[in-house]
Amino acid sequence: MTDMIQAVRGMNDILPPETYLWLSAENTFRKVLLGHGYQEIRFPIVEKTELFKRSIGEVTDIVEKEMYTFLDRNEESLTLRPEGTACCVRAALEHGLLHNQIQRLWYTGPFFRHERPQKGRYRQFNQFSAEVFGIASPDIDAELIAMSAAILDKLGIKSFAKLQLNSLGTPQSRIEYRKILIAYLTAHKTSLDEESHHRLHKNPLRILDSKNPAMKELIAKAPKLMDHLDQESLEHLEKLQSYLKHAGIEFEVNPCLVRGLDYYTKTVFEWVTDKLGSQSTVCAGGRYDGLVQQLGGKPTPAVGFSFGMERTILMMQQSDKNHKTCSNLHVYLITDSDTSFAAGLKTANYLRTKVPGLRVMLHCGGGSLKNQFKKADKSGATFAIIIGDHELKTQSISLKNLREDLPQQSLYQDELAEYLKLKISRK
Repeated sequence: MTDMIQAVRGMNDILPPETYLWLSAENTFRKVLLGHGYQEIRFPIVEKTELFKRSIGEVTDIVEKEMYTFLDRNEESLTLRPEGTACCVRAALEHGLLHNQIQRLWYTGPFFRHERPQKGRYRQFNQFSAEVFGIASPDIDAELIAMSAAILDKLGIKSFAKLQLNSLGTPQSRIEYRKILIAYLTAHKTSLDEESHHRLHKNPLRILDSKNPAMKELIAKAPKLMDHLDQESLEHLEKLQSYLKHAGIEFEVNPCLVRGLDYYTKTVFEWVTDKLGSQSTVCAGGRYDGLVQQLGGKPTPAVGFSFGMERTILMMQQSDKNHKTCSNLHVYLITDSDTSFAAGLKTANYLRTKVPGLRVMLHCGGGSLKNQFKKADKSGATFAIIIGDHELKTQSISLKNLREDLPQQSLYQDELAEYLKLKISRK
């Protein structure tokens, strides 16, 4: 027997019925983002490697260890996108979207990092993201955070998550703080783990985000970036907090909150949960005011966020909210001969045209009426439509409610369409 080929480790199939949860979540994201005036953008899965080296930072874990990079036939170094913000900036610059314009954009899709797979953290993962270009003031930071809160609420998982907030200041203020932090950590070098030793002079702020319990006390006593912020960043953070308080959005300031990418400035935030084990971040975002210029454009303020879809779905599975999905069939259509099947095919298409949103499954493959009714019941459909010899002779259609003990009805095609339209509108 030939050995079966399995999926690549950390790159997972998504199967029914879980796919219905994905559809429900994706529809929620789209409705919220479109409702706030954001427009969709799409860009390639493969980009030039240099894009991520210049944007993310060459001494980050992503660039050093995690990117899927290869040479194509032209000996050009290409990379499967490990994140979306750099791609979005590249596309916006290439097509002139940022020339004296404000842009509110959103996108979704798969991303790739070669990490050790674990619950909520995979080598192919999906994100739903929003990015805003051209607004420097903290009001847009507040809108994005409020929008992320609305998404969590509509998904029924807001009670599982807490908002953490911090500021990374400007690049100039961070340079000064970096010197102070390195001096502190160097004085306690014997307490650093191997990963922190590696980061000490390359990316010391990432040490503050270490999940190693043995370093908890050392990190807690480290100098705080908040105490070394420039006045502009402090005022930006204070104004943002004021907006969030007025909006009734609870948050806590976490002075150890940093992001894993070099391009962040000023505002950074995360929605974190205790429902997912070590992978506690569901949504993360912040400002990256220098990235557009870093990638060849004019100085342009920018801010955004990304939801991890796998983690979002895991939380939805723990929620009590009943997520209505397209898995719920309305009608299962049964026929008992070739002639009646031809009529059924025509009827099913007619009903889908006349009743917006109607979900009809037409039985295929033959079988007795008894067997077809069993499949209709198993499908979860609310109604069974029957077209047999009697219905063909009388030009009628029989309708049976599979979920309530009600008499079977005989209706003409137009009557049936109106009846189903009324029933569907009540759901």
